[in-house]
Amino acid sequence: MRIIVTGGAGFIGSAVCRYLITETDACVVNLDKLTYAGNLDSLHTLSHHPRYRFDHLDICDATSVENLFSEVAPEAVLHLAAESHVDRSITGSRSFIDTNIFGTYTMLEAARRYWSNLRGPAKDKFRFLHVSTDEVYGSLGPEGLFTESTPYDPSSPYAASKAASDHLAVAWFRTYGLPVIVSNCSNNYGPNQFPEKLIPLMILNALEGKPLPIYGNGSNIRDWLYVEDHAKALFLILKNGQPGKTYNVGGRNERTNLQVVQDICTVLDELKPSGRLHDRHITYVTDRPGHDHRYAIDAGQLERELGWRAEETFATGLAKTVRWYLDNEWWWSPLRKKVYAGERIGLVSVEK
Repeated sequence: MRIIVTGGAGFIGSAVCRYLITETDACVVNLDKLTYAGNLDSLHTLSHHPRYRFDHLDICDATSVENLFSEVAPEAVLHLAAESHVDRSITGSRSFIDTNIFGTYTMLEAARRYWSNLRGPAKDKFRFLHVSTDEVYGSLGPEGLFTESTPYDPSSPYAASKAASDHLAVAWFRTYGLPVIVSNCSNNYGPNQFPEKLIPLMILNALEGKPLPIYGNGSNIRDWLYVEDHAKALFLILKNGQPGKTYNVGGRNERTNLQVVQDICTVLDELKPSGRLHDRHITYVTDRPGHDHRYAIDAGQLERELGWRAEETFATGLAKTVRWYLDNEWWWSPLRKKVYAGERIGLVSVEK
């Protein structure tokens, strides 16, 4: 299978590329713009693999994208390219609108034109998997789970841009018949995650003896999904999912933000003892504007229909993640020094 993976140098995208090359016989073309969060070091083990290729390309560049479709003749597209950090969307929403909405439109149109010219089995086999987030559903109360039929209610510019891209993907299926599938996942974590997100930020701050900032009182709840489990789910959805359907992907691992940070400290106390407990650095800071209180995914449809199961518990996945950051300073140290040092972003200033 020839697969175009957009955003393949990002956190989830690189995990998908590694999985496809090491666990399947797929040929992978990684299309990535290499923004601040794109990192080819995450793919160093694949750089010379005969079934892997990288193209430095912007998904908003319609001509280049269409030329790539013509050259590669893909059998599937895994569309992961997106701006994804909520804090950055609060103070810099334009790039989220450009990439997440217009970029998805560009990919859908290129795929539609390419697919429309296919014939026979090649046309029937083609799939476009649009990868999205549970944040499109908004905030849950203390009970219940997000299902595939939960109404959209996005709170942040990031969530709104992803909701818009989801609607475009579904519309291209309903209007043009393009065989699109949508997936919505819970919070991913694992190796190679850019250190602006909660888990890697807390690991690295703890290692450096810096404060561990928790928004508000730390009671916000997220469902956590180990990235390699997500990669396996996406390939399964791509192969066996039904066009026009949405599949929710979740780890059934609900934790408050405070619990997550405390768990990280506990693992570090064991693996990297400093003589004093790491949780002494926990601090509480001003909450994020529009911070949704709880997300939780019901992955029952994916489990029942396609037989997927998350293999990692939060405890096992977190231990693997902390060990990876301990063992791979070569990967994250340049990012901390040159790209993002862990400073607070995403606060709205009031103009006078």
